[in-house]
Amino acid sequence: MRVLLRVFSFLDLISLVFMAMQLWAVAKHFSQFTLLSEKIQGLLMFPMFVLVAIGAYGLFFQKRYGFISYYIQFLFRLYLWVFSIGFITLLPEAFSNYDDNWFPILLKVCFAAEFVRLYLTVKAHYKLRHNHANGVWE
Repeated sequence: MRVLLRVFSFLDLISLVFMAMQLWAVAKHFSQFTLLSEKIQGLLMFPMFVLVAIGAYGLFFQKRYGFISYYIQFLFRLYLWVFSIGFITLLPEAFSNYDDNWFPILLKVCFAAEFVRLYLTVKAHYKLRHNHANGVWE
């Protein structure tokens, strides 16, 4: 389980890199947003960045707050499209394939993978919690 949680932490670090680029764009163009939903998404990206950073650190060291942070993030990840393997949606562009045929498929894969990650995180959390003899987190 330790390796799995470190992989999730690494995937979150990749997400942070892409989120940083998005945050820069949001900060630069926030005044141009006209729809309320765009403004809400833009505002939620900033605390989401902090939550993902806290969660990545906590999961790497298997701390309780890492799991709690991920549980809080989960619904916001779906709303903001901050997926653990969201970078795969950029693969067609990396191979110079700019048609929009692959994006819907890869987005569905990302969505399903996030639910698989939630399941595995809950399972790891349960296993770690019950492996501690005295019930105290490290």
